Amino acid sequence: MPLPMWAPRYLPTSSSILSLACMRELRLLLERAKKLCVLVFPARRCHSLGSRVLGGMDDRTRREPKAKELDDPMFKKSLSEYLIPHLLNLYGSRATARDFEIYAPNATFEDPLMCARGVKQIKSAFYSLPKVFSESRIVEYSIQENVVAPGNIEVLIDNKQHYKIFGRDVDLTSLIKLNIVEGKVVCHEDWWDKKPLKNKDTVKLPLVGRLAEITRRGSMLVTHAMMGFGKDPGI
Repeated sequence: MPLPMWAPRYLPTSSSILSLACMRELRLLLERAKKLCVLVFPARRCHSLGSRVLGGMDDRTRREPKAKELDDPMFKKSLSEYLIPHLLNLYGSRATARDFEIYAPNATFEDPLMCARGVKQIKSAFYSLPKVFSESRIVEYSIQENVVAPGNIEVLIDNKQHYKIFGRDVDLTSLIKLNIVEGKVVCHEDWWDKKPLKNKDTVKLPLVGRLAEITRRGSMLVTHAMMGFGKDPGI
C-alpha cells in the first residue's frame, strides 16, 4: 500500500531507535566518566575517548605543573615570603649556609663598604657582621615587587637597620635592591641612606667613582681571606 503524500518518506525503525538510545546512554556515561576523572585527578589531563566524542576538552586551560616548579619553594610561596626570612637572618648576624641558597652561583652583593662576587664572597661579607658588630638587625621594612621581564623580578625593600659597635648604637635607613632571575638572586645592592652606590657611572668624576669601586673590592678581598674564603661556620 503506497504511503500518502503527507506521510514522512522515512519512518524510524526499531533498530534506529535502539541505536539512538544507546548513543544517548553512551554520551551520558562519558560525561559522568569525564567529571569523575576531573574530580579524582584535578592536576592531570584526562585524555579519553569521551573528550573527543563530546567535542573535546581544552587541555590548555589546565596546565600541568613541571617537576622543577613543584620542587621550587618559590612555587609554593610568594617571592617575599620566601626571601624575607633569609634576609633577616643575613642582616641579623645569624646566617647559616641554607640562607645563601637564595643566590645564584655568580651572584653579586654590594654596599658602600664591600663588593662581593660569587656566593662564597657573599658568605664572607655576612659572616663577618658578628665579628664587627655586637648587634645587627633589620628593625622595619616594606616591600615592593616589580616585574621587569618574564622570569625577571626586581624586589625593593625599604628598611631601617640597627647596629651596635663599641657600645654605640648606629641606626640607618637603607634601600635593598634585589634582582631575581628564575627564582634566584643575581644582584643584591644595599643603598645606605637610599643613595646609589658610588661608581664611575654615578659620580661626576669617573676617576673618583672608579677609586670607590677599587676600595670596595679591596675591602672585600681582605674580608674574604680573614673569613676563610667563605667557609661555613662549624665546618
